[in-house]
Amino acid sequence: MKILQISDTHLVAPGEEVYGLDPMARLTSCFDDINEQHPDAEFVVFTGDLAHRGGERAYHLLAELLGRLKVPAYLLIGNHDDRGRFQAAFSGAPRDPNGFVQFAIGTPAGRCIGLDTNEPNVHYGRLCRQRLDWLDAQLRDAADEPVYLFMHHPPFEVGLKEMDTIALKDKGAFADIVAARNNVRHIFVGHLHRSVSGSWHNIPFSNLPGTNHQVALDFVTEDGVPGSKEPPAYAVVFLEPASTLVHLRNFTDRTATFML
Repeated sequence: MKILQISDTHLVAPGEEVYGLDPMARLTSCFDDINEQHPDAEFVVFTGDLAHRGGERAYHLLAELLGRLKVPAYLLIGNHDDRGRFQAAFSGAPRDPNGFVQFAIGTPAGRCIGLDTNEPNVHYGRLCRQRLDWLDAQLRDAADEPVYLFMHHPPFEVGLKEMDTIALKDKGAFADIVAARNNVRHIFVGHLHRSVSGSWHNIPFSNLPGTNHQVALDFVTEDGVPGSKEPPAYAVVFLEPASTLVHLRNFTDRTATFML
């Protein structure tokens, strides 16, 4: 089964820029590429930071742009988002019984679970007891079914010093629930604005560049987050019984292809 992941779109009002780049133009280019290359994908998951400042106009712009996308979309929020404004603009978006932006999708490949790690007015992530209990219930209900988790904040450190300070704060509690299961096949995260992959508690994970700007590969700087205008990408993911494959598609790359 083929699905897609997009992260960190950082939309603002039409005509505005973020770090000298146009998030609307970047996301439009991304959608055009998906419509051309991957209209057969089952769905796309957006792993947070949909809006750069959590602005109402940015969410309405996203809703408008999604109208041109040929693939169904599931939306999660990140630290730059405003939960209330998002839910006002996307009143039909899934949420759990406590009002958090969380979902569980049954698919032929297994259960895809989206988590809401937004904590208002801070940049680090949280999974409060209500959200953790909801996740625990979903994992228990899944039993032996394969599970794929999607979330904005990574529950681990990656060596990017300032980003590590604003990762998920509830790492231990999250690990107690997730690592106790043997059916969590992969964790898809956002927030880092880089291609990062590895394993955490023997669970594979992957991250991808944002659609607008990136975080520089800098393991030294401690005061602030070094930025980068490296190319954006989205992920093309194949979920199979024996494997999980993650390809990155640089949708702005115009390099000529040829037969080797």
